[in-house]
Amino acid sequence: MSDASAGMATRRIVRIMDLADDPATLAAYDQAHAPGNTPPEVIAAQLRHGIAELQIYRAGCRLVMLMDVTPDFDPEALDAERHVQAAIDQWHVRMGALQRPPFADGEAWPEAVRVFRQSDHSKETEQA
Repeated sequence: MSDASAGMATRRIVRIMDLADDPATLAAYDQAHAPGNTPPEVIAAQLRHGIAELQIYRAGCRLVMLMDVTPDFDPEALDAERHVQAAIDQWHVRMGALQRPPFADGEAWPEAVRVFRQSDHSKETEQA
């Protein structure tokens, strides 16, 4: 959780996406997300629309995005801003050329459903 979200109630959203499975694409994606390479307009829009912290992990060509969002998180307004700010639109076009939806329905960055949380099993560990 970032300093920006300290003291705020946040919830976590987990999303997944794939990349084209070739070394050049993987390197380009990693480089685009290195500190200083993501356009500041993208980061500012995320913060403005309630994303307190966003992390992306990569294993091979699979991406996992963790978003800690505030109660005022507004994904529709965030998406709409893409059409108003050229830098944000160009970023989405550039990343979209590297990404591949993970399922046949073609949905980009579908939300994952939690199926396990260790702390839900506290009674089991007390008995072990």
